[in-house]
Amino acid sequence: MDDETEPSAPDWLRYKGKTLTKKFSVIRSSVNQSNIATVCEAASCPNRTECWSGGTATFLLMGDVCTRGCKFCNIKTARNPPPLNPEEPANLAQAIYDWETDLNYIVLTSVDRDDLPDGGSTHLADCITAVQKEHEKINIEILIPDFQGKTEDIQRIIDARPQVIAHNIETVRRLTPKVRDRRASYDQSLDVLRKIKDIDSSIPTKSSIMVGLSEKRSEVIETMQDLRKIDVDFLTIGQYMRPNLKSLAVREYVSLEQFEEYERIGNEMGFKYIVSKPLVRSSYRAGEYYISQFLK
Repeated sequence: MDDETEPSAPDWLRYKGKTLTKKFSVIRSSVNQSNIATVCEAASCPNRTECWSGGTATFLLMGDVCTRGCKFCNIKTARNPPPLNPEEPANLAQAIYDWETDLNYIVLTSVDRDDLPDGGSTHLADCITAVQKEHEKINIEILIPDFQGKTEDIQRIIDARPQVIAHNIETVRRLTPKVRDRRASYDQSLDVLRKIKDIDSSIPTKSSIMVGLSEKRSEVIETMQDLRKIDVDFLTIGQYMRPNLKSLAVREYVSLEQFEEYERIGNEMGFKYIVSKPLVRSSYRAGEYYISQFLK
């Protein structure tokens, strides 16, 4: 637990756009009937209403219990989560049929499953394949665990041919031991992203950074440079927001001007697409960003 008093959240941090739309109702109904978790709910994402109203949701695969205990996350943890659901790939493909007919992008993510010999990579690959078989026109982005750095597990995901593979660096090097689970390291995350490009340089890679955890501006820029050195294509930077009282406290609400500067610097570094805004998350409105800024 982190008991330090948090600064007050600025008024501009709160989302004030449209709320309940027809798409929101469609996605909520589909999610509830599929028996598949979403990171939108499991991680208490502040953008659920906005993204669902805009037709974007992120499925959380392999259940809603993680084997890791990162100090920024709201997802439940356990050493031995329930067994994987063998029907999940088919359930996922079916759930997408209930969405809008013009859906052309889906974001998949998962919990960490260190209890499984392959980290769940075979199951995730099966989920990708199931969606591709039923929905040929849908682009798939998958946010993967680090698989403890095992090349063969990363290879399985690549062989399934998603359109984008993401893995989050989360925070700067200095804060990684404090913010993330002890089994996650800054260099291991870089290595995962590097291996994806080494195996298949044509697959776009993506990562994400949280700010507001006492990192310095120079450290954020250093992290961005580290990601560009291994040819990461897409980057999101967003404000860390404390999901519960057991999680790390917010140390700073980063100014809008600073977010804008990070975005400018990222563009100068050569990211194919970077979005840096307070409420941005790694899967935030991913379809709109990727489709409009890269595929075109």
